[in-house]
Amino acid sequence: MTTKTIVLTGASDGIGAASARQLSEDGHRLILVGRSVEKTRAVAADTGAEWFTADFARLDDVRELAAKIADAVGDGGIDVLANNAGGIFGDQTPTVDGHEKTLQVNHLAPFLLTNLLLPQLRTGRAAVINTSSVAHRLFGRIDVDDLDNRAKYSANKAYGDAKLANVLFTKSLHTKFHGEGLTSVAFHPGTVQTNFASDSSTIMRLVYRTPLKHLLLISSDKGGRTLTWFAEGTPDETWISGRYYDERVLTRRVNPMIEDAALAEALWRRSAELVGIDA
Repeated sequence: MTTKTIVLTGASDGIGAASARQLSEDGHRLILVGRSVEKTRAVAADTGAEWFTADFARLDDVRELAAKIADAVGDGGIDVLANNAGGIFGDQTPTVDGHEKTLQVNHLAPFLLTNLLLPQLRTGRAAVINTSSVAHRLFGRIDVDDLDNRAKYSANKAYGDAKLANVLFTKSLHTKFHGEGLTSVAFHPGTVQTNFASDSSTIMRLVYRTPLKHLLLISSDKGGRTLTWFAEGTPDETWISGRYYDERVLTRRVNPMIEDAALAEALWRRSAELVGIDA
């Protein structure tokens, strides 16, 4: 197996931590990103990885993170960027940047990180792997003029919209950069036993924090194996660039909005405007 330089966000817990441990067994160079210093340090110690911390609810943290990663990889480039950080939150309190938190943590922050790392991704002819969710189909209905859902907010809709944005972002990355050798994919990892919904007031929190989780949820290790499968796979052979997978299965059960190329482009431009970069 060819070893890769893999940047993995959301690596301090859940499927990110599980995937990091799996990938380390195959000798890849890992650059882990998490919010918690203690948890991220512990996973890095287990895996021999380099690591950084960043709070995706602060876009300045993302900008600083991108600079540190670029410095760490130097001229070698990045083979895989796994945008895995995310969560569902309980209220509409804006971040310090003025955006709804679910939107920022799940979409705007990884959108910004990916764009800031484009030189390194181009050098490595990288694969960008976006952890999405079946929620994109169940709850997502994006209005580019109201990404913060000020008109009609619910935690589920905010999360569904953000996960839909992950898939549209995947489509746009493929459209814009596949000709240069970049590939992209979005996937639902399964409903995983983690503390994912701990900050949420939705019914999902009840599932994650009660014995129901043993009946309805899969293990972090199994979800991590799916992320690892994408990271170690060969793009356009193991999986098809620009598409959405339900775990490892290319599925037709998707939100029809993901096929709207004009919406994908409008979302890209609006997202670039919100994070302060050129579209």
